[in-house]
Amino acid sequence: MDKKKYLRWMSGGLLVVATTAAQADLLIYTASLSGAAEATPNASPGVGSATVTINTVSHTMLIDVMFDALMGLTTAAHIHCCTAAANTGTAGVATAVPNFPGFPTGVSAGSYNASFDLTLASSWNAAFITAKGGTTAGAEAALLDGLDDELAYLNIHSNLFPGGEIRGFLTRTLPEPSALTLLGLGLGGLLGWRRR
Repeated sequence: MDKKKYLRWMSGGLLVVATTAAQADLLIYTASLSGAAEATPNASPGVGSATVTINTVSHTMLIDVMFDALMGLTTAAHIHCCTAAANTGTAGVATAVPNFPGFPTGVSAGSYNASFDLTLASSWNAAFITAKGGTTAGAEAALLDGLDDELAYLNIHSNLFPGGEIRGFLTRTLPEPSALTLLGLGLGGLLGWRRR
């Protein structure tokens, strides 16, 4: 392979690796919310969806929630972490209590979109910070571990279901960052081999 082809091959591989490294900063988790997914399942026709995006470099968390057809009127919503087993059980509240700031209450349908600075104590339940080493960094690390192990859920509480009307366990929507990097390296190598 001549020098020009080699440099093109290397720049293509580096572009793929750089792209995957940028993606590794954003961790995306999603959940479908329902009454059947509650710890004590209920017959609520309520449905919802949640997307939680965490930027591990800027230490921010974006929460995007939509919900509809609740039997009761909303009283609170937050993320709970960490249950003893994946996708089952209950846990204490990790995020701000009694509610995500600005979450619509007194409604049976709505949406919510807010960003949180995970370095601020106001983004967390003080009891969660205390239980996770007394720092916001410890709380963030514990939540990330819980999310990756599917031990965290988003819950919407209502006046008819004070313990929660709909909930869903948050699951990762993208491959692990290390898998993306390996994929990028593999694709770069494959392109280089093919160009030979």
